[in-house]
Amino acid sequence: MPPAIYFHSYAPVAGACSSLTRRSTSFLRIVGGLALIAVCAAASADQPNPIRQAELLSLLKQDCGACHGMTLKGGLGPPLLPEVLKDKPLDFLIRTILDGRPGTPMPPWRPFMTEDEARWLVQSLKQGVK
Repeated sequence: MPPAIYFHSYAPVAGACSSLTRRSTSFLRIVGGLALIAVCAAASADQPNPIRQAELLSLLKQDCGACHGMTLKGGLGPPLLPEVLKDKPLDFLIRTILDGRPGTPMPPWRPFMTEDEARWLVQSLKQGVK
């Protein structure tokens, strides 16, 4: 007959943690909660984080540049220069990016970016991204 295997379960003993440990744990939970709130607030801000900004600028140069010209001076699509975009309404440009232009080669980019990201991209274009 095989030897018996015994499993022991250890229940926490009441009062095993010192009050200092309990206070430290509470403090860490509060700090962690505040950090989470700060991260969520930053993520919901109008501006994408710097890494996402770099991704959007790369998308602009590579993907948008394929039709709008690598220097954004126009091609199959119109130029995306500040002097051309200055009088165009912000919402119109955001909708154009997100939903495309039916009947034209302009595709919808909504699957690849949020409205806040499109807004940041339009604002960057109007300021003259390099």
